[in-house]
Amino acid sequence: MIGARAAVIAPMPIQLLPDVLVNQIAAGEVVERPASVVKELVENALDAGATRVDVDLEEGGARLVRIRDDGVGIPADELPLAVSRHATSKSASLDDLEAVATLGFRGEALPSIASVSRFAVTSRTADAAHGARLDVDGGRVGAVSPHPHARGTTVEARDLFFNVPARRKFLKAERTELGHIEDWLRQLALARPGIELRLSHNGRLLRHYRPQPDEAARRLAEALGPEFLSRALGIDHAQAGLRLNGWIGLPTASRSSADQQFFYVNGRAVRDRVVAHAVRQAYADVLYHGRHPAYVLFLELDPRRVDVNVHPAKHEVRFRDGRLVHDFLFRTLHEALAAARGGGPATAGVVAGEGPEAPLAATHWAGEQPRLGLPVAEAVAGYRALYAMPPPREGAVAGPAIGAPARGDAAHDATQVPPLGHALAQLHGVYVLSQNAHGLVVVDMHAAHERITYERMKSAFAAQDLRAQPLLVPLAMAVSEREADTAERESTLLASLGFDVRRTGPQSISLRSVPALLADLDPKPLLLDALADLHEHGRTRKVEEAVHALMAGWACRTSVRANRRLTLPEMEALLRDMEATERSGQCNHGRPTSIQLSLADLDRLFLRGR
Repeated sequence: MIGARAAVIAPMPIQLLPDVLVNQIAAGEVVERPASVVKELVENALDAGATRVDVDLEEGGARLVRIRDDGVGIPADELPLAVSRHATSKSASLDDLEAVATLGFRGEALPSIASVSRFAVTSRTADAAHGARLDVDGGRVGAVSPHPHARGTTVEARDLFFNVPARRKFLKAERTELGHIEDWLRQLALARPGIELRLSHNGRLLRHYRPQPDEAARRLAEALGPEFLSRALGIDHAQAGLRLNGWIGLPTASRSSADQQFFYVNGRAVRDRVVAHAVRQAYADVLYHGRHPAYVLFLELDPRRVDVNVHPAKHEVRFRDGRLVHDFLFRTLHEALAAARGGGPATAGVVAGEGPEAPLAATHWAGEQPRLGLPVAEAVAGYRALYAMPPPREGAVAGPAIGAPARGDAAHDATQVPPLGHALAQLHGVYVLSQNAHGLVVVDMHAAHERITYERMKSAFAAQDLRAQPLLVPLAMAVSEREADTAERESTLLASLGFDVRRTGPQSISLRSVPALLADLDPKPLLLDALADLHEHGRTRKVEEAVHALMAGWACRTSVRANRRLTLPEMEALLRDMEATERSGQCNHGRPTSIQLSLADLDRLFLRGR
């Protein structure tokens, strides 16, 4: 009955729970679905030194999960210990726990899995005459018996959750559960290119990751497809005891979902808010809203500087110095993306660092922008002023005559041709056509000019102090006590961003000035977002992002428009500025500014050589 008083339950005496119940409770945290079983058992195999792991499944793993490995094996007398709670060979002291270098370390996986399945483990060490087998049925441990087996271990988990029907009802369709296992094995394959992995389902081989010990890129192509590498930048940077290596997808290779985001800490796949925030900020200037970057990144640091014992399934970690890690990740990725200039990796699809040795010097001109006082390009007029070129005559051809050499003998010398080549013509008043050493380059002139203008605005803005505009009447804001504490503690940093904030009570603050560039915006949401960032990460880029958003709009409106005829020198100036501008491979909205068509691509289009 609604409103009726709940029945009083008589208290039970305090007592120890049976081992079987304890293991089932632990299984509720460790074993979510068949993919959890595969993860724990395969990680055990890798910790045992396996170089080959076979995963056999039936009915998506609900009927059978069998893991075979060629690791060191388990001695027969240690098999009962292996299925006991908190029995492990990977950690023996607090020091070991604080510097975990193995994938497993708690000793919970095997007893948890054995408590909710019909479980068997068969193993043999290199010096044993034969193997040994131990069966566990729903947590009831049997006796060890001799059993033929090659060196290594085989673990079987049949009829998962057979004794916990409520949990079994939550398993999804066979295809769904199999998909989760395939996704996890792909994630593992990327981290361990030297390990051979085989996945079979209902007797049919589905996946076979062959060992690639010295060819991580081949494993990457095998797991994610060859197109990933062709649209990615290589990363390898070390600083302050941290090293980040791997690949990040170009902004033009962004995806509608976060299905190709793989991050590893000391070889362990993790999901972490610090990492996600740093990556999101690094891509903030080059992605469409709602799009997700693709990346495979490996962070290496002293195991004592990261705590992996914060989640039952070991999906999350906690960094001892989260601010340092965040800044290192952000700056590394930000600089790598900045190097994706027109004609560099973004156009050619090569690894970062293999482009031109030094970009051409950028050329600036001053434009009219009274409100900002920043040098802003005045569309094509800026190019004309720079090169003292008269406006094109009516009906003039914007390119060399057919058959005439564009740049004499130098045009045919690949060592002297710039990355984006030399301009040939303008197509439909929208695209600039250029010839380089590889073939034909097609440039979206508005998108390219928009990025050039935007980057110049940002550089000018960064070179001057952020001015604050005092408010005529201070703005009183009701906030949470945590937000008020953050505002009081970070008042100096907020002042450098243009916010003069004073605490006026336990849950109130007074805003006395705002950033001058953002004076027309409502300051409340921006300040609250900045306080949230400061509390979570110790720093914020919300003000900078808001300013950049305004500049991106201004750059779009002031850049050269479609159907504006450009002369050949103006097109040349645009190409050279692209080569000297950071992130010029994409416009402010994440669209590509240029594409490369090689001679081979053109030959295929015209069926030459067939």
